[in-house]
Amino acid sequence: MEIELQIKMNEKLFLRNPEQSELGKKIIMHSIQLIHKNGFESFTFKKLAEDIGTTEAGVYRYFENKHRLLIYVVAWYWTWLEYQVMYRTNNINDPVIKLKTIIKLLATTVQDDLSTSYVDESLLHQIIITEGSKTYLTKRVSEDNKDKLFKPYKDLCAHIAEIILECNPNYYYPKSLASTIIEMAHIQNFFKDHLPSLTDFGENKDEAGIVAFLEDMLFRVLK
Repeated sequence: MEIELQIKMNEKLFLRNPEQSELGKKIIMHSIQLIHKNGFESFTFKKLAEDIGTTEAGVYRYFENKHRLLIYVVAWYWTWLEYQVMYRTNNINDPVIKLKTIIKLLATTVQDDLSTSYVDESLLHQIIITEGSKTYLTKRVSEDNKDKLFKPYKDLCAHIAEIILECNPNYYYPKSLASTIIEMAHIQNFFKDHLPSLTDFGENKDEAGIVAFLEDMLFRVLK
């Protein structure tokens, strides 16, 4: 029997819950595909509606605008990733091994999770790398933050920070280190694929090298 993973989303992200209808699920699935293929700048609700075979007005019944839809799918990913972190580290006692497991999750190619039929996590991970910062690098960031739209990202950082403190209870900057590791995993992957002269991993598209680099940096800091 297949189990469908259910992720509860902040209700302020949508006008109508997309998970409660087939059209809503198609909006999420096709928006991920289109943003991954063409980029967020060229993504429009008109193109999305044409791709699905519905009306633009139908899409607007679910989301106020395309930026709010981007925040939705990015927040969905952070919630899913925190679940993966908790699941894969649940039976591990050694905080060093926990952190190595997390780094591998952050820095390597993500496989599609079959328990979420309308979300392709492998494509969504690539969107996080290329488009994720666009959710908060806006003039509305403070207002969006008050609405707790970035809570999934904060929760993931807080979870990693707790494990950092397990590794070194005297470390002063666990939250800063946690968010830095997340962002570095993504920016190094972006540079690897698009600006290879800015990394040591571009020539061979070396994900394992990024993992080794992040581990080296993290554990040198914690020692």
